[in-house]
Amino acid sequence: YFFEEENPEFWRSQAKQTLQSVLDRELNTNVAKNILFFLGDGMGITTYTAARILKGQLQNQTGEETVMTMDTFPSVGLAKTYSVDFQIADSAATATAYLCGVKTNLNTIGVSAATRNGVCKSQKGNEVTSILKWAKDAGKSVGIVTTTRVQHATPAATYAHTASRKWYSDADMPAGAKKDGCTDISSQLLSNTDIDVIIGGGRKYMTPRGTKDPEYPRDYSSWGKRKDGRDLIKEWQSMKFGKVAHYVWNKTDFDAVDPETTDYLMALFEPGDLRFEADRDPNMDPSIVETTEKAIRILQKNPKGFFLLVEGGRIDQAHHAGRAYMALHEAVALDYAIAKGLELTKENETLTIVMADHSHPMTFNGYPFRGQSILGKSPLWAMDVLPYTTLMYGNGPGHKVANGTRPDIRNVNTKTKDYVQLAAVPTESATHSGEDVAVLARGPMAHLFQGVQEQNYIAHAMAYAACVGADQRHCQGKQTAAPVVHTTLTDDRNGAGAIHGSAVLLSSLLCVMLALTVGL
Repeated sequence: YFFEEENPEFWRSQAKQTLQSVLDRELNTNVAKNILFFLGDGMGITTYTAARILKGQLQNQTGEETVMTMDTFPSVGLAKTYSVDFQIADSAATATAYLCGVKTNLNTIGVSAATRNGVCKSQKGNEVTSILKWAKDAGKSVGIVTTTRVQHATPAATYAHTASRKWYSDADMPAGAKKDGCTDISSQLLSNTDIDVIIGGGRKYMTPRGTKDPEYPRDYSSWGKRKDGRDLIKEWQSMKFGKVAHYVWNKTDFDAVDPETTDYLMALFEPGDLRFEADRDPNMDPSIVETTEKAIRILQKNPKGFFLLVEGGRIDQAHHAGRAYMALHEAVALDYAIAKGLELTKENETLTIVMADHSHPMTFNGYPFRGQSILGKSPLWAMDVLPYTTLMYGNGPGHKVANGTRPDIRNVNTKTKDYVQLAAVPTESATHSGEDVAVLARGPMAHLFQGVQEQNYIAHAMAYAACVGADQRHCQGKQTAAPVVHTTLTDDRNGAGAIHGSAVLLSSLLCVMLALTVGL
């Protein structure tokens, strides 16, 4: 199988083609009409590499040489993920950084580091807004798609401000926080920003306590949680009166939603998080590819463009459980969603970003042969004369050492979805890890995402590329392109755009008059 790779010309010609493609690249300095942001929660570089190999092996290839969709992004950088108070951060602090442009403390969302974890009073006046809000204020359509509950840390950072990421519903809040005027994340989903498309899980945080779940009516844990008696789903529907707004909770109704005629969509497919891709019932729940496509088709009708966050959120949850099979399959599913996103958008007008929020302590080790299953065992055994898996964890629930001896896995199938990899240190849930994460970009101003940067830089670079938020310089530098002038006029809300448009027109007239004078 590797005969051609034994020939040095194989590698030289491949490198020559790659070099030429890099040399032929031209910087795309357009204003981004759309921002398509894919976030792999917990998709550190080890996970990224292992998922690439798995994707190829699922297609009967050796895997290492596979080119994932995200591998094709021309601009690559690294982001430093620490939070203000911790060396290794969580999804709440990191999401606030890359979505709101401000680093903050662990467990807090949409607030600055002046806010203390769980202390309601400390968040007042320390709220920070996200690029989703900046895009909405600029007239764009906005959406969130996730495989977790829509109130989870990553999507919540687009719309919520809270001293605790755990305040999913009012039932999750201490009495003191409610007394001090703080509100739960679910209620903020309705009250803060007018989001056009909301897709994920989290039904139980939206309905009153005792409300039976439509899919699992006999499962008490799936019933509504709210203590305030509010039915936020019905409230959302009434708020959209006069618009074409659909609420769906199953795939049949989801498939029936026509993007061409839909203004708003709220799709909540589970009481909590969605099922892992490997466990998903394709008749009940759509894939992340399908939800991404539906969201884009609804949002892209807006002539001013859109901002869409798509989160592969359960990569992280699988890693916490020490289940590499599940984590890698989630990452592969995200890569297919990225491919669908690129298929549905135009590169010259859509800035597409792929990144992780943080990493996990999964290692890729041993000396496995080329093409060996990424979920298999190293052919070289350890000093205790026992085999070990290529993937394992620094800590987590997979700590299986008994009386100083590791389990003998010679006859254990380590490639199953339920297998928990060995962990060096016993913890109930694997922690995160603190190394830098990859940031991949293509489309307008993708070259801004190179180098080693603080994670909060990402929000500012995206905003600059799309001319949303406070920094409008990129629009002002595009005076000769009529569509860009139009973007400035529609996105600027304080009248400066109109003044700028007039200046462009005036300078054009002066140029014409000068030409006529010279001609005379």
